[in-house]
Amino acid sequence: MKNKQRILLHVLFFVFFFILMAALAVDADDPQELQLNCPSSCLERCGRNWKNKMCNKMCNVCCNCCSCVPPGTDQETRHLCPCYDTMVNPKTGKPKCP
Repeated sequence: MKNKQRILLHVLFFVFFFILMAALAVDADDPQELQLNCPSSCLERCGRNWKNKMCNKMCNVCCNCCSCVPPGTDQETRHLCPCYDTMVNPKTGKPKCP
């Protein structure tokens, strides 16, 4: 009886595992769908910045490197994109990304 229970438990585990993997699968048929539109994301992020051109330039550099731009215009959202948040200017040590 224990052997049947063990087999049943293994079967249930594998069924659960495959259902979980199917639910987590990403449809990557269209690579354009997965790419971030850096120019429009940076225009939104830098929209209210007083140095708009410089902000857009640096934001696009960071976006192309990190493949993400934090939402909104506030500095409080920087942590939502860790790569963007931790990139620093090697000369000054200040944050590189606006």
